[in-house]
Amino acid sequence: MLTVFALKGIGEIIAGDDLAALIDQAAGSQLLDGDILAVTSKIVSKAEGRQVAAADREQAITDETVRVVATRAYPGGVTRIVENRQGLVLAAAGVDTSNAPDGVVLLLPMDPDNSARALCAELRERTGLKLGLVITDTAGRAWREGQTDIAIGAAGLAVLDDLRGTTDVSGRRLDVTVAAVADEIAGAADLVKGKTSGNPVAVVRGLAHLVGDIALAGASALQRPSENDMFRLGSSEARAEGYAEGYEEGYAEGAARM
Repeated sequence: MLTVFALKGIGEIIAGDDLAALIDQAAGSQLLDGDILAVTSKIVSKAEGRQVAAADREQAITDETVRVVATRAYPGGVTRIVENRQGLVLAAAGVDTSNAPDGVVLLLPMDPDNSARALCAELRERTGLKLGLVITDTAGRAWREGQTDIAIGAAGLAVLDDLRGTTDVSGRRLDVTVAAVADEIAGAADLVKGKTSGNPVAVVRGLAHLVGDIALAGASALQRPSENDMFRLGSSEARAEGYAEGYEEGYAEGAARM
């Protein structure tokens, strides 16, 4: 049976706080072997001091961007969908003002998988339990309205459940099914953490079969390389790129005929 519940009483996080100690204290004796902790990226960013002045938000987005996917103007500003330095494709490179102190914006952890490994290892040492851990952040999805939480960092669990080669209930062979279980865990945890409840950590229980070595592949394994992404550009950007390529090919062909 799958059980998901939030840990209460963690409180506001500031730079330098010991997250493992705070989570362990909030959990008390509630944790069991095989539990998976879902930790909101905001508190990891705060503890790591990953914040800048709110006035520098647009520059921060630029600094965190390695590839622009799409930009769209709207009344009052511009939305930028970009690939950030962590390899994630997100609005505003994941730079966010929600649940941040007044006057600052939060950046994502510099290396979410490394942050997850360090936090998971310390919690395992403190509790003596074999735990898994995901660091979560909110993201939109292509094709669908709304947002949900995804795993941007992970340690101590399988982030993908590869079902290829197995059969479904009708006996048909599965050839392409690979479940993104770390993202599913992040989404389930968000149902109890919420966005405004002040509960940044949830426990997901009942998936002990996914929990394993601390060195298992992290959440970066969920990121599709841009060269394999059929939707690596926004629609307007793809049309502009195709038009430019067609113009260059036509120009080259015309020049060759002269």
